[in-house]
Amino acid sequence: MEQSALPPYRRIVDEIRRRIDAGELVPGDRVPSTRRITQEWRVAMATATKVLTTLRQEGLVRAVPGVGTVVAEPRPDAGTPSHRTARSEPARERRPRETDSGLSRERVVRAGIKVADAEGLRALSMRRVAAEFGVSSMALYRHVANKDELVMLMADAAFSDVRLPDPAPDGRRDRMEAGARLQWELYQRHPWLAQYLSITRPQPMPRAMALIEWTMARVEGMDPVTLIHMAITLLNHVRATAAGFEDDLEAEQETGMDQNQWMASMEPQFEGILTSGSYPMYGGMVGHDEDVVNLQSLFEFGLARLLDGMEAFVERRAAESGGVS
Repeated sequence: MEQSALPPYRRIVDEIRRRIDAGELVPGDRVPSTRRITQEWRVAMATATKVLTTLRQEGLVRAVPGVGTVVAEPRPDAGTPSHRTARSEPARERRPRETDSGLSRERVVRAGIKVADAEGLRALSMRRVAAEFGVSSMALYRHVANKDELVMLMADAAFSDVRLPDPAPDGRRDRMEAGARLQWELYQRHPWLAQYLSITRPQPMPRAMALIEWTMARVEGMDPVTLIHMAITLLNHVRATAAGFEDDLEAEQETGMDQNQWMASMEPQFEGILTSGSYPMYGGMVGHDEDVVNLQSLFEFGLARLLDGMEAFVERRAAESGGVS
């Protein structure tokens, strides 16, 4: 059958097989994720999922928990696949030695963001970023000290892309809401970012700190410790909810199922629980759309309740001190 006559998923399977056979991907290397496949070949997520499922069925890849889908070791009884190991090292040896021309810290950081956006933070490595430039990982160490520094620079650079509204909201509630939504939109563009941030071991990222300062700039009459608690509480609601974006990406890479497919596979078990009568709150969800509770609805509900509470808190503090809110 001519290549053009093959269904889209089969053409992608054959291309990834070609990369494996040519030594471009060797055992242990991550293969393109479902998200990467949708971006590179412009196909639907269902098609991308079928690609990885087919590759697993054919023994070319395997799922590694916490890592993703990687090239499998060739089976000793498979006949022809033995050439994958024999050809992999020469194929890499034939690559020309790289030069450092054109590389810069900014380009390395942007390449890291590109990889993390498409494949998740767990897929990020100095070697993987170096592959974006066709160089060895050693070439990157002239610009960043190590992976930890690279990720911190990536996170701070991502925050630099935030565009503050002009004019800015003047009221404290409107300003806090605007700041929270700017963060939420940022985490949607960079799903790995929310999981990277920490409230217990905060990273020195001036651009991220500037956004939080802007968010809280209209809250007056609070001592510094209280204001920081308010800022971190608001930040953590957005960050913790948005961490689900990366969680879902990693789960999809490990299982080969998107969220809808996974929910469909769990439906028989959930149905028994919901109809048992033992869980009336959950049982009340029967008849509602499956996606009535999702990350967006959780963000909106939690943000509104937080802002309600903070507004009441600020007003009570002002009344207690005899000030004007």
